[in-house]
Amino acid sequence: MTLSLETMLQLSIILPLLATMGILATGRNPNLREGVTLATAFLLLYFVISLYHGLQQGESISVHWWELLPGLNISFSIEPLGMLFALIASFLWPVTTIYAIGYMRSHEEQNQTRFYICFAVAISSVMGIAFADNLFTLFIFYEVLTLSTYPLVTHAGTEDAKKGGRIYLGILISTSILFFLLAVISTWFVAGTLDFKLGGIFDSNVNKTVAGAILVLFIFGIGKAAIMPFHRWLPAAMVAPTPVSALLHAVAVVKAGVFTVLKVCVFIFGIDLLAVLPSTQFLLYLAGASILLASLVAMRQDNLKARLAYSTVSQLGYITLGALLATSAGVMGSSMHIATHAFGKITLFFCAGAILVAAHKSKISEMRGLGRQMPITMAAFFIASLSIIGVPPTGGTWSKWYLLMGTIETEQFILMSILMLSSLLNIAYLLPIPFHAFFSGDKSSSSNGIQEAPLASLIAICITTTGCLILFIYPQPLYDLSKAILDTSLLTNSGLTSPEPANLGITNG
Repeated sequence: MTLSLETMLQLSIILPLLATMGILATGRNPNLREGVTLATAFLLLYFVISLYHGLQQGESISVHWWELLPGLNISFSIEPLGMLFALIASFLWPVTTIYAIGYMRSHEEQNQTRFYICFAVAISSVMGIAFADNLFTLFIFYEVLTLSTYPLVTHAGTEDAKKGGRIYLGILISTSILFFLLAVISTWFVAGTLDFKLGGIFDSNVNKTVAGAILVLFIFGIGKAAIMPFHRWLPAAMVAPTPVSALLHAVAVVKAGVFTVLKVCVFIFGIDLLAVLPSTQFLLYLAGASILLASLVAMRQDNLKARLAYSTVSQLGYITLGALLATSAGVMGSSMHIATHAFGKITLFFCAGAILVAAHKSKISEMRGLGRQMPITMAAFFIASLSIIGVPPTGGTWSKWYLLMGTIETEQFILMSILMLSSLLNIAYLLPIPFHAFFSGDKSSSSNGIQEAPLASLIAICITTTGCLILFIYPQPLYDLSKAILDTSLLTNSGLTSPEPANLGITNG
């Protein structure tokens, strides 16, 4: 029996929820429980890839579930930006599960069944966010994602975990209620609809001050984007197990935040209106400040996960800044950075967890000479660091290129300088870690030979590291989706070429 694309769209959201029952039923048998998780994850990936092929062929794929009030619907549809986010999440779910099998067993973590159940619910929420056809649907799944990841943050059950969970939940719920929900309601009253529409939904005669105020509410309300000063939940959540940190930073939570920012900028305001709003410039500089300040704070962190957490705050600022530049280059750079940062940062967190499991170290100052004991892990850390920095031969090169081009096109030279300075700071707080791991320390520390992380975790690290390299060598699918966000018809144009710096052909709007 051949499933229709509409059925696959619905199953992409429902399937992870159905898997929770199988995970619960097999909880006493770890092999069966993890087998159910992996089988569901690979089946979800198959559905999402099938939807991607349908989108490439020009299929119009949408599903309407129910109408709560006239014009207030729970409905889903496929477009390039959502497709990009769904592909990233569905690919990294099975990879993260493979990693978690090695990590959770070796670290003898408690409540593993609850971990896999909450993980599945979170992925279902991500699919709902990615395919949401309107702000109302997106807001519902956005909040479900917050609630489903809270037990993951507090997984350890310690006082530190509970405190981190309270900060996590408190900031994300309060920003949603005080700002995000108010922004959604205001949009409804001003625009008369919450449906996503390329070019925006506001009338051309809309009051610019009102629209600018709504934009501020959105940027502050989408707390998962971790824009300063609403970023503290992210470092606080680092008390969670490393697979959860990977979920937060690469697969689900923060990516749901910046995806929502980009979705709002392109499909609620439209880049033409965004470019003339009085608050856009203020928010651009706020994003720039987040990029720079978080990089400076990251340099001072000796705990590896804390350093990576503040690095994430900085990198999310890149995506928010690109969206607010209101140019095709900025939108392309932001959407591409969602993907390249996902692979780079999840690899870095995988490496941090591997170091904790195999060497029982969490402080950077203790990792000198560790490369002789864990050469594969530290080599992966080096490659992923290059991707975060944005240099060849890694995928981060392309996204940062387009972000820089966006600042040049709009003559935002201060922001261009911030992006370049931040990349230098990336070098300062990331590259010394693998350098000292390979070339410093007491060589006698390697007398025990190679002691890498469990095989399952090592396989996952190698997969995501390879992804960092492939996104540089073959960025075509990522480029096509990013380019098509502002013009869906481009997906079916086989004449698209890979990004060429000398022939960008970028125009404003």
